[in-house]
Amino acid sequence: MLDPDPSFRPVRRQDGYLPLEDLGLIGDGTTTALVGLDGSIPWLCLPRFDSEPLLCGLLDHARGGHFTLTVEDLREARQRYEPDTAVLVTELRSSSGSVRITDALALRTGADLSDDAGASRAELVRSAQVLDGTVRVSAELHPRGGGQTRLLGSGLEVQVSRRPDLRLHLRSNRPLTGLRTVHDLEQGDRLDLVLSWGRIHRHHRFDPEAMLRETAEAWRRWMANCRYSGPQEPLVRRAAITLKLCDDWVNGSLVAAPTSSLPAPIGGVRNWDYRYTWIRDAAFAVFALRRIGFGSEADAFLGWVLDAFEQSRRPRIMYSICGDPVPEEIQDVDLEGYRRSAPVRWGNGAADQRQHDVYGEVLDCADQWLRSGGEIQPALWSGLAELADTAVREWRQPDQGIWEVRSASRVFTYSAGMCQVALDRAAAMGERLGLPGQVTRWRATADKLRQLIVDESWNEDARSLGEHLDGSGGLDASLLALPLRRVIPADHPRMAATTAAIAERLSAGDGLLYRYLHDHSPDGLPGDEGAFVLCSFWLVENLVLQGRAEQAEELYASLCARASPLGLLPEQIDPSTGTFMGNFPQAFSHIGVIAAGVMLARAKEGMMT
Repeated sequence: MLDPDPSFRPVRRQDGYLPLEDLGLIGDGTTTALVGLDGSIPWLCLPRFDSEPLLCGLLDHARGGHFTLTVEDLREARQRYEPDTAVLVTELRSSSGSVRITDALALRTGADLSDDAGASRAELVRSAQVLDGTVRVSAELHPRGGGQTRLLGSGLEVQVSRRPDLRLHLRSNRPLTGLRTVHDLEQGDRLDLVLSWGRIHRHHRFDPEAMLRETAEAWRRWMANCRYSGPQEPLVRRAAITLKLCDDWVNGSLVAAPTSSLPAPIGGVRNWDYRYTWIRDAAFAVFALRRIGFGSEADAFLGWVLDAFEQSRRPRIMYSICGDPVPEEIQDVDLEGYRRSAPVRWGNGAADQRQHDVYGEVLDCADQWLRSGGEIQPALWSGLAELADTAVREWRQPDQGIWEVRSASRVFTYSAGMCQVALDRAAAMGERLGLPGQVTRWRATADKLRQLIVDESWNEDARSLGEHLDGSGGLDASLLALPLRRVIPADHPRMAATTAAIAERLSAGDGLLYRYLHDHSPDGLPGDEGAFVLCSFWLVENLVLQGRAEQAEELYASLCARASPLGLLPEQIDPSTGTFMGNFPQAFSHIGVIAAGVMLARAKEGMMT
């Protein structure tokens, strides 16, 4: 549970690894780092989200690399964020004293995070201050594969064996004799470290305190745009920051998660690289952010996705953050994986799958942008109309669906539903503005497809809609998204029955849901998985739309209570232990926090639309 003033607790490790719950996220709009409760940084990709990691002890604690700032004889620790920022504070206690470490990926002075411009200084700031007693503080930078140093100005130039393309410079307010140093410090003493890349800073002013202050100020200016007042407000605000940390501020793209190959479950092979932009995930994210006051992110994403479509000549389900094809999926046999859960993968083999929901995601995003005051230029409309025409043709065709199954393709109900969304939104925009295109055909096909989903996907024996459009297959929690995209009303008898069936038969206990059951819905991969966090937030929204706000708020509160003390959520949760699973933090889960919170708040105000 998010706790602005958490208690100290012992540092735990399993198989040599911190639990995901004991990691915090910092970032600068180009990359992110994970900071552990023990003062380590076991994950940092440079210079951007999808680059080869400089530090990936997260995936091999012995060989992956880390940047650790900690105290000798560490007994207990706690972490918190500076309010409304991505500046992270870690406090460490030893037998002889305590230290406060403040970490941030620094932002430029006066940076405006609402602007689609770079704000990164390409610098990681780590500042330790002794709060009481006398402590021995050790600082160690160990890139994956090792590195060599030479003195350069007031710091060290670091040459990384695996990354000759990187120019690293490590500076400090205290002497550095190598990549590992030990300092005996007393109350009030500071140890400041700044790791820079891209350019050498030997002649620049060294002022970590000012860098941390200016970074915090930039985040607070951005958060001043937040327009949310409702249940779990502190967690919703934190979720907005987490989504912004997954956003590439220059391109407008957004990674599904800033990590790769975190397993679901431990010991399984469902380990994927999520450091790319899924059209679906990003569209959900910008829609959620727009609803609480962050419209510029939605505008930037729409422009990015249309550019990406144009460059690739056909819509893909995912792109690199720059709009390029996602690298081919490979396995890294030199890393053991988080808690020895191999394989570690880079790239993503699902990139070339057919997933027809992308048409609906983009056109729904465009419709929301238009309704909020955006303009549709002729070239932009031409691209959107082409997507609608594609949806007319493709909704009958099999695909791999929202969950990217690696089994045989089918005509998934969710995919058909999102094609309906594409046609409905295109027709609505064309009708309102008198735009050229097959508007009449789009409207007729949208209406036909809506009725087909209600009639043809209904499984009388199961008393629910089926995962496939012909009513076959098992239950699929993605059907909960259909009312949220206005495909079927939530209180339609068949949708209400489907919601009840999902809540009962896909239940993992205590409000958690599986996205599907592997025995009933084979996905081409061995093993089971945990409960998928976003699905439970979808259930909250359905309950609200069915007029069951009190039950919805109770479920929402229980889900929010599962967040880490820093307010972060994973992709999945082990229902038997509550342990976080899968890539972390997961954008989808934080989208759920925002969207369900907004739905509940509007219900309380009588503003449901």
